[in-house]
Amino acid sequence: MPLVLTPIQPGFVAEASGLDLAAPLDRADIQAIEAAMDRHAVLVFRGQALAPEAQLQFAENFGKLDLGFKKASKAPNRLAREELLDISNVDETGRVADRNHRKIVGNLANQLWHSDSSFQDPPARYSMLHAVVVPEQGGETEFADMRAAYDALPQAQKQRLAGLHAQHYALHSRFLLGDTDYSEEQRQAIPPVVWPLVRRHPGSGRELLFIGAHASHVAELSVAEGRLLLMDLLEHATQPRFVYRHVWQPADLVMWDNRSTLHRGRAFDLSARRELRRTTTVDAA
Repeated sequence: MPLVLTPIQPGFVAEASGLDLAAPLDRADIQAIEAAMDRHAVLVFRGQALAPEAQLQFAENFGKLDLGFKKASKAPNRLAREELLDISNVDETGRVADRNHRKIVGNLANQLWHSDSSFQDPPARYSMLHAVVVPEQGGETEFADMRAAYDALPQAQKQRLAGLHAQHYALHSRFLLGDTDYSEEQRQAIPPVVWPLVRRHPGSGRELLFIGAHASHVAELSVAEGRLLLMDLLEHATQPRFVYRHVWQPADLVMWDNRSTLHRGRAFDLSARRELRRTTTVDAA
């Protein structure tokens, strides 16, 4: 059965059905998903009870797998493969982590608006987050459309942004939360990178804002002026009209394009078990 798309918001986010993601995909299926991602940026697949290896195999259809922040954190991994990222509040013993556990900082950092691996070159292409255990309340994930946000800027603001670049650093968001206990080796594991504030999507050709919590300052401006600009852009880009909130059900898989969206997790009771597993691919474009 071919991919079937049901738009959720005009031009942004679609529910995708018709494919069994645990089964091998042919080239036509892969191309259909890529075309849908170029158009909608976020795809919601319901009822996909994927084993870890099946999730990894699905992700590998879309490029080389990325470790992202794990390269800097060197945190213990309770899952079988390093490329399967444990987005949970579960510690290395399999128990819900104490709220003072280092892993909880990761849960809180995920509540900042960000694009996965914008702090590296090449950055991330697609992320695929699979729900295993979800709390009764909270823990939703929100997505913001950076294409529509750019389109809605006044022309004078677009002209101001042309030629400006932001530095993205893996630990910047952690430092914002007071998490500074990193060795020099960890601090240097992923060197900062610089990206234009406005990029063109290679698939859709649309211009978009490339910002988020990993962006520390604007290269062409003073630190103070640049950070105020980044905050203003983030406030604009995450208005409700640009945002979709996903309420998780077990066996959901949500796939998004990091090049054209920001996302954040929402708060939940940290004593309630929450387990999601993420795979992410590198942008080779």
